[in-house]
Amino acid sequence: MTIDNVQILPPGPRRSVELDSDEALRLLGSVSLGRIVFTRHALPTVRPVNHILDNGDIVIRTHEGAALTSRTRQADSLGVVVAYEADTIGPDTHLGWSVVVTGYAHLVTDPYELARYQALLNPWVNQTMDYAVRIHPDLITGVRLTAVDEPGDA
Repeated sequence: MTIDNVQILPPGPRRSVELDSDEALRLLGSVSLGRIVFTRHALPTVRPVNHILDNGDIVIRTHEGAALTSRTRQADSLGVVVAYEADTIGPDTHLGWSVVVTGYAHLVTDPYELARYQALLNPWVNQTMDYAVRIHPDLITGVRLTAVDEPGDA
């Protein structure tokens, strides 16, 4: 069925196809919005943020009062373990992709790098974002959700 030039697929089975890490990072770099997951008061916390991909690392901007800024500032040399997720999944078709990156987050402290990221990454909220956090991926996973074409195709 097509409504307003958008194909609507009836509810039905989808196929989940694993993505290799190169394809997963390429897809992650094709969007600007994702969700960062970190620990706050020993509980998982999720925040929507915008990002850029820079030489395989994910970079986001934060502000002085942000929990993630505080966590990365207090981290040891390994950094803070985080997960980062981005996706494009159609609300009507439920088709698309999802990528999850797990790695260590570090506060960017080099003034030249920080200035570069401030020029490249505009905050999407109306707030001063004086800090940047770099996430180096250690584990990259992703799936593409596709329609099952025929009943025996699953």
